[in-house]
Amino acid sequence: MVRVAIVGSTGYGGVELIRLLQAHPQVEITSVISSSSAGAPIAEGFPHLTEIRTDALDGVDVGLMKSKADVVFLATPAGVAAKLAPQLLDAGLKVIDLSGDFRLRSAAEYETWYKHAPADEAYLSKAVFGLAEVFGDRVRGVDFISNPGCYPTATLLGLVPAVKAGWIDPATIIIDAKSGVSGAGRGLSQTVHYAEANENLSAYKVNRHQHIPEIEQTLSDVAGRPVVTTFTTHLVPMTRGIMSTMYASIVGGPGARSEADFIGLYKEFYAGRKFVRVRPQGKLPATKEVWGSNYCDIGFAVDSRTGRVTIVSVIDNLVKGAAGQAIQNLNLMMGWDEATGLQFIPAYP
Repeated sequence: MVRVAIVGSTGYGGVELIRLLQAHPQVEITSVISSSSAGAPIAEGFPHLTEIRTDALDGVDVGLMKSKADVVFLATPAGVAAKLAPQLLDAGLKVIDLSGDFRLRSAAEYETWYKHAPADEAYLSKAVFGLAEVFGDRVRGVDFISNPGCYPTATLLGLVPAVKAGWIDPATIIIDAKSGVSGAGRGLSQTVHYAEANENLSAYKVNRHQHIPEIEQTLSDVAGRPVVTTFTTHLVPMTRGIMSTMYASIVGGPGARSEADFIGLYKEFYAGRKFVRVRPQGKLPATKEVWGSNYCDIGFAVDSRTGRVTIVSVIDNLVKGAAGQAIQNLNLMMGWDEATGLQFIPAYP
């Protein structure tokens, strides 16, 4: 059994890790850690965990983690992992970071977008970006994984095959993304106040969302040249789910590619990857159809009049967009089947 510790156990991502890892056949959760609630039982803040975790939350102590764990998940706010992950790695622990602190290779870019001091560049270069379906081979056997963000996961899984194949012009990509309220975390703010969010739809962080450089970095790598995008996020009055709707011009113009062509390309690209499901022609996915699961569902609509393709990609932001993908990366890191502990169908309705 691999012993794991979870830092940031009182956030939504950390609690979802507890829920999923509790059923993992190769894992034992040996420490749940919170800097703000150390000493209190986790069930005090999350009564649904009463039968799972009755012991008190540990404080943040690298020595304690070294004695109790083999792998540490960091489900922490931006800026925390930048300081903590190097200490854990130097102590000989494996680390999977769910924050954004190691996703960008450029320290200057990180500081610009996240407004925090960046991690040491020596550790930025060590982190492997764990978009499992695209970079899974790079993840196997490493000690340090940077888990992708929720919006980038949905968006990149929807765009990478077409960009890599040269079927769409990267310069024309427009991304319209929508997320449920849990994507904002458990902290309180006016934006996620019930009276503000209910029966409302609002755009936020337009042209300044911190996930923009993460998306552009990966698309640039795949395209072999710099890619910039228009990326707009919206808050939707639902608890879970992300829908990323992407528009791009098809290389060759109207008539060059059909929906059947895109379906075939994506099925071939994701062949053998258990968590990407490509919809048949004429069918587009909805967020409810992946709720509570590690699936990403993708569908297409080609406009023969304009020569553009619309790609719709949906995930559960707390599972495939966070905890589920982190466990998928753990499986790859440890050399296990990537679906271990994640083989459950979505909850519906």
